Amino acid sequence: MHFRKLLWLFAAIIPLFAGAQTRIQNIEKAFNRFLADEQCKYASASLCVLDAGSGKLLYGYNQNTGLATASTLKTITAATAFSLLGKDFRYQTTLGYSGRIENGVLKGDLVITGGGDPTLGSWRYEQSRENVILNQWVAAIRAAGIREISGSVIGDDSAWGTQTTPEGWTWQEIGNYYGAGSSALTWRENQFDIHLRASNASVVKTVPAMPYIRIVNELRTGAAGSGDNAYAYLPPYGNLAYLRGTWGSDIRKSGISVALPDPAYDCAFRLQDTLKKLGINSVGASTARLLSLEQKKVPAVAQKLSTITSPSLSEIVYWFEKKSVNLFGEHLMRTLAWKSGREPGTREGARTLINFWSAKGIDRNALNIIDGSGLSPANRVTTYAMASILFQAQKETWYADFYKALPEYNGMKIKSGTISDVSAFAGYHTDRNGNKYVVVINVNNYSGSGINRKLFQVLDELK
Repeated sequence: MHFRKLLWLFAAIIPLFAGAQTRIQNIEKAFNRFLADEQCKYASASLCVLDAGSGKLLYGYNQNTGLATASTLKTITAATAFSLLGKDFRYQTTLGYSGRIENGVLKGDLVITGGGDPTLGSWRYEQSRENVILNQWVAAIRAAGIREISGSVIGDDSAWGTQTTPEGWTWQEIGNYYGAGSSALTWRENQFDIHLRASNASVVKTVPAMPYIRIVNELRTGAAGSGDNAYAYLPPYGNLAYLRGTWGSDIRKSGISVALPDPAYDCAFRLQDTLKKLGINSVGASTARLLSLEQKKVPAVAQKLSTITSPSLSEIVYWFEKKSVNLFGEHLMRTLAWKSGREPGTREGARTLINFWSAKGIDRNALNIIDGSGLSPANRVTTYAMASILFQAQKETWYADFYKALPEYNGMKIKSGTISDVSAFAGYHTDRNGNKYVVVINVNNYSGSGINRKLFQVLDELK
């Protein structure tokens, strides 16, 4: 009986093994067809497939060649953040005041001290929405008996310095919502909307109103079907935005989202404006950066009024990967350095990330990382290094949250990545027989459009 059971077991396993082998053979053929495609004539492409159980390389092509990653880099940033910060990590933002309160008058300033929270004022979480935060602050101010402020409302963004965007980001990106810079006092995901009229590409309004920003509209009306090719050119800390490109005459979108040039100022401005409407007047709004330009310092906080705690890291990573929020990645990268005792900048964050994975056996030379989101075209990471990190992630206590955050494309749990002439996917797949794979596929410098369909045709062979 025992012998018969063994025979039955072998009979069951052999077809599964053979099926897995056939899939790898088929994916090799499919990838060779992809490489021979006219769109790949001048391209660099790579594919890495690992056995998810053992980490064994099942198929690799150019797997040790560094390529621009686009947003697939977010998988590495997220895995590092989970490892070094913990899935329950939360940011905090405090509201306090300097000076003293006399007969309802604050003889000092209100100070909002940023703690790096990328979700403050974000619409993605019920507890972090702009009106919820402002109402909480107003309630705390009223509870303290403040009816008038002799000073200003100050946004203290000093914890992370003044460089908001990573090195290597392009001028075309940084004025638009997906290229918004990070700040220790981030607000409303550091973006605002410009509504446009489809018939003539004119500006209808901004949401919210931005009285301190001037918009110069150089947009042209595009042909029907041409869609959204509008870009905002608005530098960090600037107050003059140029709109350039085309806006399709039949487009149904209300407009475009633009990067907020000075989120700390906008945060202080919104609170100051809200208080003014309620009859609590102040001198105006300012920031730590603006004060430093006048060779002044943020006044010491004498009393805290309110502390805002962010959603957990798991909740942040969910939207970071699910909707590919670049801003979250840049905050996480800077936080990695900050909480490791390093200067809280992108470069030090990248160094912290690389050192961490190098200590776990990943070749540091395979991780040429410039930012946390993958927006920089200068990132260069091998598909084997990325796949190896995804393999190691499966062993961690936070893996369930990491896996949950991955989007689903083509019937697989994989993160996509797209920037100019770069398309990539990275994640996991279980075939119909239960064989599990880690897969990373990437193509740079391809020609034409519609490349993702052809990448999916390669990945389909794992099904």
